Amino acid sequence: MSSGVPSGGVPSIGDDQRRARVGRRHLLARAERAARVEEVADAVVGLHATDAATVYLSACARLAEPSAAEVERALYEDVSLVKLLSMRRTLFAVTEEFAPYVSSAAARAIAVKERATLVKHLREFAEGWDEPRLAATERAVLAALAVRGEATTSELAEDVTALRETMLMAQGKPYEARQSVGSRLLRLLASDGHVRRSRPRGSWLSSSYPWAPVPQWPDVPVREAKAEVVRRWLAAYGPGTVEDVKWWTGWTLGDTRRALGDVGAVEVVLAGAVAGLVLPGDDGPVAEPEPWAALLPALDPTVMGWRGRDWYLRPEDVPALFDRAGNAGPTLWWCGRVVGGWAQRPDGELVWRFLADAGAEARAAVEVEAARLAGWLGQVRVTPRFRTPLERELVS
Repeated sequence: MSSGVPSGGVPSIGDDQRRARVGRRHLLARAERAARVEEVADAVVGLHATDAATVYLSACARLAEPSAAEVERALYEDVSLVKLLSMRRTLFAVTEEFAPYVSSAAARAIAVKERATLVKHLREFAEGWDEPRLAATERAVLAALAVRGEATTSELAEDVTALRETMLMAQGKPYEARQSVGSRLLRLLASDGHVRRSRPRGSWLSSSYPWAPVPQWPDVPVREAKAEVVRRWLAAYGPGTVEDVKWWTGWTLGDTRRALGDVGAVEVVLAGAVAGLVLPGDDGPVAEPEPWAALLPALDPTVMGWRGRDWYLRPEDVPALFDRAGNAGPTLWWCGRVVGGWAQRPDGELVWRFLADAGAEARAAVEVEAARLAGWLGQVRVTPRFRTPLERELVS
């Protein structure tokens, strides 16, 4: 396997075929929409969950009958969808069946780093803390949570007073601030797979939520887990490049290549004679779906699915649709291309702008999708956590 230009005789997959795969495999073409949110999460490997709204908006864009209640069922009633700090140190919502693989392939390594960072900060910026005290506090928190069933960080601090302590960060600097030991410790326990976020106190957009215990998942060998993550990524996003997989997973190049080898990834030629990769047997043509439009939210897994994006996103549109840290804002899609962006104003009105002339059919289809989105949102108002230039402009 190489990341250079493939040799002759290798099958080709052009940009039109890549866009057809997006419409079908990411459940964005109308005929492909799913009945349950678990199907959606598996179709895109995982739903971005850094912004609470993204899980709902991304899922409902792909559901035949969009509903916040359907997403809440999976997250909080059946707990068939769980959130893990994993690939690229990003919070993803993945199916419970897939979670042990994600935990072993990505989340555990991140948890190790999170623990080391927290221990360092406790030693530097708090008094009387070391690794034994941290471990004892974690055990006390888990015991208290087992009794309560679920509880917020502040509620747990009533039982475990060490959670009330703070760390003075950046002392003497303009951005000096105190961080709660409790908030950091609960985030660490979540990274380790011991606790999960339960139903928010308030609307589904609320950032105030209790924690609940998590049954321990089966132990999956790291190499096997990484192979499964890559297999699912290729099934959903393939063809992609080695660089795409490395970026999406956040792994080293060595780990990325090893996992691609373990699943038997085979080369194809992409536009511009670029070497791409697919699963064995997945180099054939995919039927074009009916023309489709979508209003996808900030950080949607499709727009954030590849490092190389020129085949679905014009480079000149990136400054309007992404913030400076590389976070995507809300995007308009037409037949596998990003053609603009959208926003919701404080009065609830959905507004959008085309950045490329997509034609009358696209404009009509976007209006239909906007009405569909407005219908299930109702009185809910959504502002992305990471604001982008076009989104701000549309709202003003």
